[in-house]
Amino acid sequence: MKTIKGPAIFLAQFAGSEAPFNTLDNLCKWSADLGYKGIQIPTWETGLIDIEKAAESQTYCDDLKGKVNSYGLEITELSTHLQGQLVAVNPAYDTMFDGFAPDAYKNNPKARTEWAIDFVKKSGTASGRLGLKSHATFSGALLWHTVYPWPQRPQGLVEMGFEELAKRWLPILNHFDEQGVDVCYELHPGEDLHDGVTFERFLEATGNHQRANILYDPSHFVLQQLDYLKFIDYYHERIKSFHVKDAEFNMSGKQGVYGGYSDWQDRAGRFRSLGDGQVDFKSIFTKLTKYDCDVWAVMEWECCIKSSDQGAREGAPFIQKHIIEAAERSFDDFAGAKPDEAYLKSILGI
Repeated sequence: MKTIKGPAIFLAQFAGSEAPFNTLDNLCKWSADLGYKGIQIPTWETGLIDIEKAAESQTYCDDLKGKVNSYGLEITELSTHLQGQLVAVNPAYDTMFDGFAPDAYKNNPKARTEWAIDFVKKSGTASGRLGLKSHATFSGALLWHTVYPWPQRPQGLVEMGFEELAKRWLPILNHFDEQGVDVCYELHPGEDLHDGVTFERFLEATGNHQRANILYDPSHFVLQQLDYLKFIDYYHERIKSFHVKDAEFNMSGKQGVYGGYSDWQDRAGRFRSLGDGQVDFKSIFTKLTKYDCDVWAVMEWECCIKSSDQGAREGAPFIQKHIIEAAERSFDDFAGAKPDEAYLKSILGI
């Protein structure tokens, strides 16, 4: 068994224009002072990483890694959640998702998709140069608008949707394979990959590609009312990244998992700061350790009640408390001696 690495923090919800959130140096010092040992870097924050340079220059990557290491931190993964989303966008969402694209590619879905595929591939190159094993992203969605359909979906639509999704991602997966890096899809409502069944459909469409893996985030499964512990039993071999994020689902007589278009504070299902929700992290860390999952425990903070400052302060000790130092020997192996065949036979009377 492996001891889970951490605690680490996803910087996406903290990066900003004011100190200490405005530069990589400031964020590194802030994270280290709070007790974090790793950072997950969002690639759309150009002040934290320049993907064009990182894809072209080993020197740039060495300098970036050295800067992070100088604060006693490691880079856990790079994230292309926003760019991965743009790999596959249904036309119904074109206007809203254009906000994630550079101005040169807005109002041009084909060019936007090509840009997104190229950007994610460059992020794979950068990950390889940085010596990373995993990469965090979203799958995008062609089918999400039909997830609970009326009228009913026509025959063959789902199969065609996953074939097209795989067609767009296979060149990326192959490129990541060349870099020795796993692509870890965060299974998330709004994405075509949002639970175990949809991940299996995608896996089949990619020919069970070895680089198609999972970013495990139990909060999204709480909001979908999915058994997030049983999920680990099914998919532990594909879990290569881990967001430690809490959530709660409060049964209501007025709304369900879809939330009634309410603001986050008023939804039946909502994200919470670590320890304030319903996720059984003790069991999660136990299962991931038992199954030998080689992952960083990365806090993702999106609480609708508690401040981000408090959430960040409380996150590192919360994760540290849950990390299990994997046992190196059995508790009942008193002697530790090699089996003695004659002795064993004498016990059995044979």
